[in-house]
Amino acid sequence: MSRTPTPSFAGGPAAHPHPEAHSERRIRTFHPRRGRVTTGQAAALERHWAEWGVDIDGSALDLAELFKGADLAPGRPVILEIGFGMGVATAQMAAADPGTGILAADVHTPGQGNLISLAERDGLSNLRVANGDAVILLRDMLAPDSLAGLRVYFPDPWPKARHHKRRMIQPEFVSLAVSRLRLGATVHCATDWEPYAEQMLEVLSADPHLTNAYEAGGYAEPRPAFRPMTKFEQLGLDKGHVVHDLLFTRTV
Repeated sequence: MSRTPTPSFAGGPAAHPHPEAHSERRIRTFHPRRGRVTTGQAAALERHWAEWGVDIDGSALDLAELFKGADLAPGRPVILEIGFGMGVATAQMAAADPGTGILAADVHTPGQGNLISLAERDGLSNLRVANGDAVILLRDMLAPDSLAGLRVYFPDPWPKARHHKRRMIQPEFVSLAVSRLRLGATVHCATDWEPYAEQMLEVLSADPHLTNAYEAGGYAEPRPAFRPMTKFEQLGLDKGHVVHDLLFTRTV
C-alpha cells in the first residue's frame, strides 16, 4: 500500500535552524521530529510562518519586534511555553488571555503547523511559534529579565534511570531560564509522572531565585483553572496517573 506523501512547503520552519547546534557537547532533552505534515498544516505554515514563526538560529530576538502587529501594548508580558504538542491547549490559553504574548517553542513540525492553523482560525494575534532548541533560545536569543513566565507542560519524563540526565527540569536549565525571567514572573510545570514531579519540586525549590507559590511548599492543588486539560493529560489520567502542577515565582 502506498502512503500519501508528506506535503512540501516553502518558507516554513527550517529543518536545521541552527546548523552548528548538533556539535555542542551537551545532553539533549528531545529528538527533532519533522513528522508527517498534513496538507492543512503545510498550508498554514506557508501562509503565516514569515509573520508568526521564528527559527531558533542563535540570533538575538527582539520580543517587541516579534510581536509587532499583535494587540499588545508596549511592555505587555510575554510567556515562553516549551513543548506544546499539537498546540490545542496553547491556543486556548492565548484566547483566554489576549493581552499576554505567548512564544511557544517546539521541534514537532505537525504541531507547529497545527498551532498556526488554530491561531489563524481563532484570530490569535498574541501567538508566535519558535522552531528548535529551547536552550539556544534562552541562552543566545532572549535578553535577561525579558519574560513574564515559563510554561513546561508534560515534558518527556525519560522514565529509565539511565535517561534521567535527559530530563529538561535540571538545575542548570532552571538557572538559565530564571535568568530570562523578570521579577514576579512565574514558572509553571506539569507532569503525570510521579518521580519526575518529585524531581521538579526538588530542583525548583532549590533555586535561590524562586519561591513556591503555595505556602505548603508542595504541588499546586487542585490543577490551576487557567491550564486547560489536554488530550495527553486525559490519557494519563485514564491510565491511573496522578497529575502534578508546580507553580513558582521569581522573587529575587
